[in-house]
Amino acid sequence: MENFYLDNESLKFHLNHPLMEKIVKMREHDFKEAEQYETAPRNFEDAIDSYDKVMEIVGEICGDIIAPNAEDVDHEGPHIENNAVVYAKGTQQNHEALTKAGLYGIALPRKYNGLNFSMVPYVMSAELVSRADAGFANIWGLQDCAETIYEFADEDIKNEFLPRISKGDTCSMDLTEPDAGSDLQSVQLKATWDEASKCWRLNGVKRFITNGGAQIKLVLARSEEGTNDGRGLSYFVYERDPKTLTVRRIENKLGIKGSPTCELVFKNAPAKLVGERRLGLIKYVMSLMNGARLGVGAQSVGLGEAAYRVAEKYAREREQFGKPIIQFPAVAEMLRVMRAKVDAARAILYETARFVDLSKLYQDKMKEQSLTPDERKEYKYYQKYADLFTPVLKLFSSEYANQVTYDAIQVHGGTGFMKDFPVERMYRDARILTIYEGTSQLQVVAAIRGVTNGSFLAKIKEYEAVEVPAEYAAQKQQLVEMTAQYEKALQFLAAPENAGSLDLLSRRIVEMTGNIVCSYLLLFDCMRGGDFATSLRVFLRMAKAQNEERYAYIVSFNPADAADYVM
Repeated sequence: MENFYLDNESLKFHLNHPLMEKIVKMREHDFKEAEQYETAPRNFEDAIDSYDKVMEIVGEICGDIIAPNAEDVDHEGPHIENNAVVYAKGTQQNHEALTKAGLYGIALPRKYNGLNFSMVPYVMSAELVSRADAGFANIWGLQDCAETIYEFADEDIKNEFLPRISKGDTCSMDLTEPDAGSDLQSVQLKATWDEASKCWRLNGVKRFITNGGAQIKLVLARSEEGTNDGRGLSYFVYERDPKTLTVRRIENKLGIKGSPTCELVFKNAPAKLVGERRLGLIKYVMSLMNGARLGVGAQSVGLGEAAYRVAEKYAREREQFGKPIIQFPAVAEMLRVMRAKVDAARAILYETARFVDLSKLYQDKMKEQSLTPDERKEYKYYQKYADLFTPVLKLFSSEYANQVTYDAIQVHGGTGFMKDFPVERMYRDARILTIYEGTSQLQVVAAIRGVTNGSFLAKIKEYEAVEVPAEYAAQKQQLVEMTAQYEKALQFLAAPENAGSLDLLSRRIVEMTGNIVCSYLLLFDCMRGGDFATSLRVFLRMAKAQNEERYAYIVSFNPADAADYVM
C-alpha cells in the first residue's frame, strides 16, 4: 500500500509553515531539553526532521495496516465480553501497531514519555489516521484527554496517568447522559466525597460515550448538592474497573462502527478530582471540547481526502460512451469542487492548529515565569483567534466532509451505493461529523459573537493588508469586494430593528465569514508556493456565489418573517 504521508505533498507543505519556527522554539524551550534527553532536537531543522520522520511512520502504518483493516472492522465491530469492550480484530492490530511505534502521547512532554511534538504534527497524524479509517480515529484521537490532564490536574495525577497514555492506555471523555446531550449543564451523574476512602465516588449513567470501554476516563459529574447548572459540576479521572463500571450496551450506529459508543453505569466508582471543584464544565470541559473540535476538523479533512481520492481514481478508470467519465465536464466539475473543499478545509485546519499551538505554549510559559508585555499581547492574540477559528473550522470541515463523501458516491454512480466500494462506508462515517462535539448549529452559536463584534472582520482586514503578487491580483480584488459586501451584511444585522432576526440569519453570516477566511488562506498558500492555484480559483468562484446568495437573503429578510419559523 501507499504511504499516506509521502503521497500527499500538502502535508509537508503545512508542516513547513513559517510560523513553525516560533512554535518549535517555544515548544523545545530554546532547545534546552537536548541536554537532558537524547531524543530532543538541538535546533529547528532537527525538530522538523523528527516531525517529518514520525509523520512518515504514521503514514506507513495508515497505508499498510489501518486502511486495509477498515472494511473488516466496519463489518465486525466491537462487542461486550465479561463486562468489557472487545475491539474488532483489525482495531486491535491498529492500536498495537501505533503503540509499538511509540506514537501515543505525541504532544505530551518527554518527562511523561511523550514525544513533545507541537499540535500541528499531532493534528496531522490525526488527519492521516482518519484518512485510513475515520472510526479508528476516534480511538486514536481520544489521547486528547491527556492534554486536559496535563493542563489542569495536579502533579500526582499527571505522574500516574500520563506515562500510561504515552504507552497506549486508551481514554474516553464521559460527558453525555440520557437527558444531557448538548445541554451539558444538565448532567446529573453524582460525585460524592468518601471520607473513609479519601476519594470521590461516582454514581449514575452516561450515554453515547465514544470509546466507552477505555481504561482511563475523564468524567463530568455533579459534585455540589442542591445545584442544577454548570456551576455545580466538577471533572474527575477514573480508571475502569468492572466492579464499579458496567458497560450496559454498545450502540448500533450508522457509521464509525469500529469505534465503540457505549452506555455506562457507574456504581460507587472511585475517582480523583481534576483541578478545582465547580470548574468541570465551565473551564475544563470547554477546553477539552475545543481540542476535540480541532480533532474533528482533522478527522473531516482526512475522510474528505480519502473520499476524493477513491472518486478521482474511479472516474479515471470508469469508461462510458467510449471515454473515462472524468472527461465529462459534469464529473470533472464535481471532482474539482471536492478537491477545493478539502484543500480549503485543510488550510483552516492548520491555521487553527497554529493558533492553538501558540496559545497553549504561552499558557505553559506563564506557569513558569511572567510574560513580557509583548508576550502577553501575543498570547491574547493567539488565544483569541484559537477560540474564534475553532467553531468555524469544525462547521466548515465537517459539512465539507459530508458533501465530499456524498459526491464521491455520485461519481461512482450505482456502484457507489454497493458494499463493494469503500465510499458507502465513508459516507456513513461522515454523517456523525456535523453532530458530535457540538452540532453545526452549536458551532454557529459559538462563532456568531466573534462575527458580530467585529473580531473576524479585524482578522479579514489583517489578511487584506497583505500584499500579493500580480498573478493573484484578480483573486485579491474579488476578496476585497466580498469583504465590502460582508461589511454591509454586518451593518444590516447591527441595526436595532433587525436584532430579533439574528438567530435565524446567524448561520448565513457565519458561512460568509468562513468563505472569505478560507479563500484568503488558500491565496496565502499559493503565495508560499503550494500547488493550490486551481483550488483557489474554484473555491473562490463557489464562495463568491454563495456569499451573494446569503447576502441577498440577509438584507431582504423582514423581521416579521421570523414568525414563519416559530413552531
